[in-house]
Amino acid sequence: MKLEQIKTLGELKQSGYQSKSIKDELRDNLIENIKHKVTTFEGIHGYENTVIPELERAILSRHNINLLGLRGQAKTRLARMMVNLLDEYIPVVEGSEINDDPSQPISRFATELIAEKGDDTPITWLHRNERFAEKLATPDVTVADIIGDVDPIKAANLKLSYADDRVIHYGMIPRANRCIFVINELPDLQARIQVALFNILQEGDIQIRGFKLRLPLDMQFVFTANPEDYTNRGSIVTPLKDRIGSQILTHYPDNVDTARTITAQEARLDDRQSEAIHIPDLAKDLLEQISFEARESEYVDVKSGVSARMSITAFENLLSTAERRALINGDTNTAVRLSDFIGIIPAITGKVELVYEGEQEGADFVANALLDNAIKTLFPRYFPKVEKLQKQDEETPYDDLISWFFNSDGFELLDDDNDTTYKSKLDEVKPLDALLADYQPDIDNRDVYFEKEFILWGLTQFKKLSKYRYSEGLQFQDPYGSFINGL
Repeated sequence: MKLEQIKTLGELKQSGYQSKSIKDELRDNLIENIKHKVTTFEGIHGYENTVIPELERAILSRHNINLLGLRGQAKTRLARMMVNLLDEYIPVVEGSEINDDPSQPISRFATELIAEKGDDTPITWLHRNERFAEKLATPDVTVADIIGDVDPIKAANLKLSYADDRVIHYGMIPRANRCIFVINELPDLQARIQVALFNILQEGDIQIRGFKLRLPLDMQFVFTANPEDYTNRGSIVTPLKDRIGSQILTHYPDNVDTARTITAQEARLDDRQSEAIHIPDLAKDLLEQISFEARESEYVDVKSGVSARMSITAFENLLSTAERRALINGDTNTAVRLSDFIGIIPAITGKVELVYEGEQEGADFVANALLDNAIKTLFPRYFPKVEKLQKQDEETPYDDLISWFFNSDGFELLDDDNDTTYKSKLDEVKPLDALLADYQPDIDNRDVYFEKEFILWGLTQFKKLSKYRYSEGLQFQDPYGSFINGL
């Protein structure tokens, strides 16, 4: 007989089932995973040698855990994935509000029911997916919300004193007995509410309205917090920090490849987008580099963090920009262009918190500056470095290209040019072909035009060309030639 087919306490005893605490469940199942080389935290990238080993050590130590890190560092996801370490089903006394273990009941309801019915006590089975509870800490959370309160209507109906534990209406934590309970943004919880957690974490009792109730809850607590919260909005009170076994620091991806993997995994794309739009590898690198630039920018509040969600939403916007252009032109297939990156600006402006200097410049200016900085950072990895100072008459790989612009009236790329027009315009700039042949000879044919445009954008960052943005597109010129021609 399968465990979940057992319906009474007597049958449960006969089956030889041994109950265990939730922390032991997590520990035992993690031990099995480690022994059999099973990946517990599937889909979490960049933490393989940092956060995940620390989290596994905390679980093996049966600790309550605080995940401390900036926004967008997968703290809540890590907590949710701990559910996979729970047993698939556990027995519960039927009708219990707080998931009483039939072998070790803690509520008066379950104790009295077992005393009355003995081995005929009905039991139900709770699946591990139902053993996760989460609460976002906000300043308006009360003790009644998370611990419970006296219910005067229940007291009146049952004709009981307020000192009787049967008049209690249980809050979220008792109702999550034998579950993983997550409190997000813990410092936002008022200090008096944090104090109410002391006894639950350590002594196993709850105190409501002046009377103390012994209720040894079996819980796995996971807290999340932003380091800046300690000074910005609130703090974790010291005695509560003392009762949290392990504090684990999370972090952002430390390289572009890891960031690309996360973005590709998390971006929500339509199948038609994936099939119809080609994305050059350089475009993916450039998109991720923008986040790295933002985390170092003088305009962005780095203490607030730059979430991984910025790259994800920017990636979705980038594909939608290319898709919209293709739909306007009736093209069935297209490739991402560098000029399509203008479409990701809304995804950046809503995700970065600016310091005073950034506010003065404006969110759009900062977003464009981050894109420019990302191009400037990546350019020397693909093409020869542009030196700030060079000797007179010294030749550079870009002389022919700059000369082409010097002798032209300018060069325009419109946002909504169809693919044929876009390619023919870039093909007119013959020196671009020579640069690609010399420095990117093995380039994928589908990436050629993105890299041609990348050269033009790169040279504008090093002041070798000028770029002007207007409502319909971009214009590139030689910065001095246009001035001389005007004279």
